[in-house]
Amino acid sequence: QVQLVESGGGLVQPGGSLRLSCAASRSILDINTMGWYRQAPGKQRELVGTIITDGRINYADSVKGRFTISRDNAKNTVYLQMNSLKPEDTAVYYCNARITWSLDYWGKGTLVTVSS
Repeated sequence: QVQLVESGGGLVQPGGSLRLSCAASRSILDINTMGWYRQAPGKQRELVGTIITDGRINYADSVKGRFTISRDNAKNTVYLQMNSLKPEDTAVYYCNARITWSLDYWGKGTLVTVSS
């Protein structure tokens, strides 16, 4: 089992930056894929990006060049650095830990609001 706790959300102006953190209750090196997802009001949850155990990272087209995923293995934490934020980035951001194709865990989410 894995507990995930997201933090770092808040209100930011368009063009601003935020860094989200996802702290896991066990070694993230034991987790096949760590991912960030988001869900905007009235919309389905969507993938933001993932980082695989071997370090490969993938991003959704909508955030490429603006968002960066990184990790600190010693702290069992994955980060999402978000730059050049837009109002359409407003959403609840969730951390996901996929252990196998049929087993994954979710955090409770952290709200990001981009507004002037």
